[in-house]
Amino acid sequence: MFDFVQNNKRFVQIVLLLIVLTFTFWGVDNYNKSSDSEALATVNGDKIYQVEFDQAMAQQQERMRQVMGSSFDPAMFENPEIKRSVLESLISQHLLMKEARSIGLTVSEKLLAESIAGIDAFHKNGKFDKEQYEAVLRRENMTPQVFEDRVARELYMRQMIGGYMQNGYASRTTADNLIRLNEQQRVVAVARIPVEPYLAQAKVDDASVKSYYDANLKEFETDEQVRVEYLTFSAGSLQPQVVVDEAEIKKYYDEHQSEFGTPEQRRAAHILISINAKASDADKLAAKTKAEQILKQVQSSPGKFPDLAKQYSQDPGSAANGGDLGEFGPGMMVKPFEDAVYKLKAGEISGLVQTDFGYHIIKLLGVTSAKLKSVDEVKADITQKLKMQKSSELFAGLAEKFSNIVYEQSDTLKPAAELVKVPLQQSEWLSKKQSGPMPWTSKAMQAVFSEDVLKKKRNSAAVEIAPDTLFAARLLEYKPASTKPLKEVSEGIRQKLLRKQGLELAIKEGQKVLAQLQRGEKVDVKWTAPASITRVQHAELQNSLARLAFQMDASKLPAYAGVENEQNGYILLRVDAVKEVAAVDDTKHVRYMHELRQITGEEMFQAFLADTRKGADVTVKAFAASQK
Repeated sequence: MFDFVQNNKRFVQIVLLLIVLTFTFWGVDNYNKSSDSEALATVNGDKIYQVEFDQAMAQQQERMRQVMGSSFDPAMFENPEIKRSVLESLISQHLLMKEARSIGLTVSEKLLAESIAGIDAFHKNGKFDKEQYEAVLRRENMTPQVFEDRVARELYMRQMIGGYMQNGYASRTTADNLIRLNEQQRVVAVARIPVEPYLAQAKVDDASVKSYYDANLKEFETDEQVRVEYLTFSAGSLQPQVVVDEAEIKKYYDEHQSEFGTPEQRRAAHILISINAKASDADKLAAKTKAEQILKQVQSSPGKFPDLAKQYSQDPGSAANGGDLGEFGPGMMVKPFEDAVYKLKAGEISGLVQTDFGYHIIKLLGVTSAKLKSVDEVKADITQKLKMQKSSELFAGLAEKFSNIVYEQSDTLKPAAELVKVPLQQSEWLSKKQSGPMPWTSKAMQAVFSEDVLKKKRNSAAVEIAPDTLFAARLLEYKPASTKPLKEVSEGIRQKLLRKQGLELAIKEGQKVLAQLQRGEKVDVKWTAPASITRVQHAELQNSLARLAFQMDASKLPAYAGVENEQNGYILLRVDAVKEVAAVDDTKHVRYMHELRQITGEEMFQAFLADTRKGADVTVKAFAASQK
C-alpha cells in the first residue's frame, strides 16, 4: 500500500504542503459553522469565513516557525500584505476546486488512502498508524470523513496544477539555445583597487564633521527606550503544576480504548469503471453495462481477478497491481465501498458497488484482527495528553482572573505572578520599533509603550501575544527620544567621511587603470588566477560580477570592465577566453526540455488562474485581511 508514497515522494510532499496539517486550530468542519456576517470573501457563491482564514494563517505561521526556529516572530503575520496574500491564496484554491469539479476530475480511493498514509502526523515508528490517525483527528474534533474530504479537495487541485505542469511545451531549438547560454564558459580574472591605501590622502576637518552632523540630524536620533518588568503566562507554563494520578490514567484508558487499539484491517482489490461527474445518463448506463459484463467474467473465473483488473480497471493507482488497494481500516474508504468490503469474507467477491467514483467490483483479499495495547504501553502518552488537557483547562480558568488582577492591582505585577505561579522577569532596554523572539511581538511592544505604562505608571493590559499566551508589563526605567550630541558621534562621522574620500580616490584610480587596459597599455595590476565560470556555476565570483562577465563584449579578448564597490573600492574584471559548448548529448537535452516544460507549464497555469479569476464572481470584504 505504501509503494506509491515511496515512489512519488515529490508529489506527496507537494500535496501535503497544500494540506498543511497544523492540528492546533479549528477543524475543517468548522468552516461552514460561521454566519454570513463573518464571510471575508465570496467566490462564485462559495464563502470564505474568518475561521478558514484564521486556520490558513495558522498554517503559514507553523511553516515559518519550523523554518526559522527560535528566530520566528508571530508579529510578521500582522502585516496586512501577508494577510491579504493568504486570503488571495484561499480565493485561488476555491476557484481551482470549482474548476476541477466542473471538468470532472476524480480522485481514486487508493490515491486518497496513500496520500493520508504519507502524512507524518499519522505515523508511529516511521509508518502510518491507524490508531494515531484516529487519535489526532479526535483530538481536533474532526471526523475522518471531513478530513478525507479535505484531502480529496487538495488532490483535486493538485491534479489541476499537475495537468498544466505536465503539459508545458519546449522545442529542441529553445533547449539548444538555453544549453549554449547556460553552459558557455568564460575564463575570468579579478583585480581589486582597495580603499585602504588612499585613506592616508583623505583629510577631514572639524568643520566638515559639524556640517555633516547638522545636515543629518535624523541619523543620530534615538527612539524612546524602556526597561520593563514583565510576566508571560501560558498553558505550557502551567504544566509543571499539573499532577496526573494512576486513577486518572486508568479512567482515560478505559474510556478511550479505541485510541489505543489497532482496529481490524482489511485488504481488498477492486476493478473500477469510472463515471465522469458530468456524465450523461447514457454514459452512466454504458459504464454500468460494461461493469456488469466484467462482473460476469470475474464470477466465472474468480482466479483471474488480478488479470481482469489490469485489463479493465480505470483506477490508475491500483490497476497495474491487479486492483490491490492494500490494507485499510474503518473510515478510510468512501462509505458505500467500505460497507461492501465489511460484508465480505476473505476471498469473496462483491456485486457492483456504486460510489461517486463509478462502479466497483471488490474482492476481499484478507483480514487482520484488531489489537489493543496495554495501559502500561500507553501510560506516557496518556499522562502527557492529560497534562496538556489539564493545563489548558487551568489556563482557561485563570486567564480572566489574571487579566482582572493585572488591571485591578495596577501598581504591581506580583499578585498576578503569585496567582499563576510564574516568576517575574526584567527586560533589557527596548525601543518601540524593535520586535524580536517571544515575548517581544508587536502586540507586546504596543502594550509596553502604551499610555498606561509610560505616563500613568500602571501595569499594561494583559494581551494575548500567541494562542493561549498572555503578557503583561510595567515600567522600570524610561529614556525619552533624543538626538545624540556631536561629541558622542563626531569620531564616527570623521571615519565615515574619511572612508568616503578614500573610496572616491580608489574609484578614480580604478577608472584610470580600466581606460589604460582597454587601450591595450600595460599596467601593473595584481590579478587573481584565471578561472572558468558559467552563468550557473561561478563560486569564484559574486552574482553581480558573474552577470557582468557574461554581458561583456567578447569579440576582442582580453576584454575589461570595472565596477564601483563600497566595501572593496573598485573591482576590475578581465575575460580571457570564451568556451562554447562543443556538443550536446541527448541526456542533457532531455533534462533541459523537461525543465522548460515545467517553466512553460507553470506560466500556462498562472495564465489560466488569472483568466479564471478574471471571469469569476469574486467579492472581498473591505479590509478583510487586516481584521485580525
